[in-house]
Amino acid sequence: MDEVLKYTAKNCWERYGSDGDRARMDALADEFLEFLTRCKTERETVAWVLEQGAVAGFSAGLSNGLAMIPFRSKAVLLARRGRAPMAQGLRLITAHADTPHLDLKQHPLHEECQVALMKTHYYGGIKKYQWLARPLALHGTVVALDGRVIPVCIGEDDSDPVFTVLDLLPHLARKQREETVEKAFVGEKLNLAFGHEPATTGEEAKVRRKVLELLHARYAIGEEDLFSAELQVVPSGRARYVGLDRSLLGGYGQDDRLCVFTAVKAFLDASAGEHTQVLLLFDKEEIGSDGATGAKSRFMEHALEDILDAWEPQTRLRHVLGRTKAVSADVHCPLDPDYQDVHDKFNASLLGHGPVFSKFTGHGGKYGASEADCEYVAWFRALLAAEDIPWQMAEMGKVDEGGGGTVAKDLAVYGMEIIDFGPGVLSMHSPFEISSKADLYATVLAYSAFYRS
Repeated sequence: MDEVLKYTAKNCWERYGSDGDRARMDALADEFLEFLTRCKTERETVAWVLEQGAVAGFSAGLSNGLAMIPFRSKAVLLARRGRAPMAQGLRLITAHADTPHLDLKQHPLHEECQVALMKTHYYGGIKKYQWLARPLALHGTVVALDGRVIPVCIGEDDSDPVFTVLDLLPHLARKQREETVEKAFVGEKLNLAFGHEPATTGEEAKVRRKVLELLHARYAIGEEDLFSAELQVVPSGRARYVGLDRSLLGGYGQDDRLCVFTAVKAFLDASAGEHTQVLLLFDKEEIGSDGATGAKSRFMEHALEDILDAWEPQTRLRHVLGRTKAVSADVHCPLDPDYQDVHDKFNASLLGHGPVFSKFTGHGGKYGASEADCEYVAWFRALLAAEDIPWQMAEMGKVDEGGGGTVAKDLAVYGMEIIDFGPGVLSMHSPFEISSKADLYATVLAYSAFYRS
């Protein structure tokens, strides 16, 4: 009777305690940490997805009931045709491949005090001080004037140098300590230390010249080629297990590559079901989902229109989307052990208790929100209950403490049923985010159940 009257979140560690589950959990965690280590930019993430899709039989063609449509190396849609007409709706999971980072400015390189510096412009919601005095790497792409596309990755190999943003010593930081955090750490001082040795020429700015010589020797590029480059500054180093029991997963970019990984695993492991299954990855979520590869673009519409033309040319896209059930796969903020006061404990999630439903997002009085209807929430509850998969329902902090948005509101405009549903992440938006190995496992199972529905 108590099970009917009261709700209690299930602990994933207790639910998946068998030797078989733990072995699969460990293998999945190993694979995830390798993915996090490799994929630190949108382009690297989409390239990994394309590789995984190709291994599973997906290609650019649409004739075999499988579709894989990339767009500008930063967004991609994969689809697997179902038995039912597409007019009955899709099973769609969407996530975003971008993460907070530092971008090099258009004119980045300069020299001050015999140190070569690269000027940066931060991307997304970061705490600026977290990017100071730590090893950083440079990832990205340069397109030269002659058309060469040059991949760049410096700071990940053991033989590579790393870079860093310099911090002020505490002995001279009295005024800085008296400022607010926002004023103490300003964006224009997030300059990357890039070199110190002077060139052997007689011109001024010899250190700057030396850096240009080294870039030319390594990549055959000049300073002007930096104008047609996408170079991102990200934390250097591997993703790691955290905790003596290796139960936590630490690494950069888990918001939202944790959901990218779990959604890709669920999608590629699935077999064809009743409904057409779609995996959709966007860019630019961290800065409002604008641009050609964000959720506000026409990419999804155009890709699905091409699929309909090939598979069901008489079907209208608005009928398909209006009957679609969708998941906005984005991470959630669980109760933080050290900062519990910013949460409403009655409406907070716990690490290790499964992926989290956010019935609505937004901030304050639900501004900027997408809100799932109660019928869809009930449908999803029944789906997970049938397979005894742990899950939680929570909000993002206290009402007036802040909040956040996802791509759900951008897809809800098509009339589809959509809800935010993803695992918890501590230290979110920091250079080293933390998730639970048990939540990783439960999330793959939950997304798999959704694709089979």
